[in-house]
Amino acid sequence: MRICSGALVVMKAIRRNSNMYHYQGSTVIGTAATTSNDEKEAEMTKLWHMRLGHAGGKSLKTLSDQGLLKGVKTCNLEFCEHCIKGKQTRVKFGTAIHNTKGILDYVHSDVWGASKTPSLGGKHYFVTFVDDFSRRLWVYTMKTKDEVLGIFLKWKAMIETQSGRKIKCLRTDNGGKYKNDLFQKICEENGIVRHFTVKIHHNRMEWQNA
Repeated sequence: MRICSGALVVMKAIRRNSNMYHYQGSTVIGTAATTSNDEKEAEMTKLWHMRLGHAGGKSLKTLSDQGLLKGVKTCNLEFCEHCIKGKQTRVKFGTAIHNTKGILDYVHSDVWGASKTPSLGGKHYFVTFVDDFSRRLWVYTMKTKDEVLGIFLKWKAMIETQSGRKIKCLRTDNGGKYKNDLFQKICEENGIVRHFTVKIHHNRMEWQNA
């Protein structure tokens, strides 16, 4: 019988008469517990590895050669799941390049909120529209996220009338306010291509003016 904590064996026993399990070895007390038996070297190496903040095999060998690790001579460090997970890094996102030739060819939109403190007009959210070509930004405040579609239609009518151009592509996250059936249908009817990004939770800020 073996009792494990992650990759570390903390107790072993042998089954004997009357289905009784006899504990094998002696307990080593520290920041982690393990047993001393035929595999004492490997178990003690694991113990010191954990005590020293998951030190590497070369560092443990150096300390062992100096006689600083009681009970450890020379032993290869076994696989440590915690070390592997601790060294994992997030893969960087590639930079998106949009070759826009004119205004409204590519529009970015996002929703922020809810804020803990409402604006003077009682608004807790705002939605933004950014033209990729000109980098011009429009910001509209909202009481609820349900207002996104209505605001988008008003902004679309205004900007298309003023510019004489049509929105070709709309880039948003995968939030429900952008992916509901009505929003999708309106974009399809107007020939607006949809691009979706990973949904990101923005840091909340305090804002006052509507």
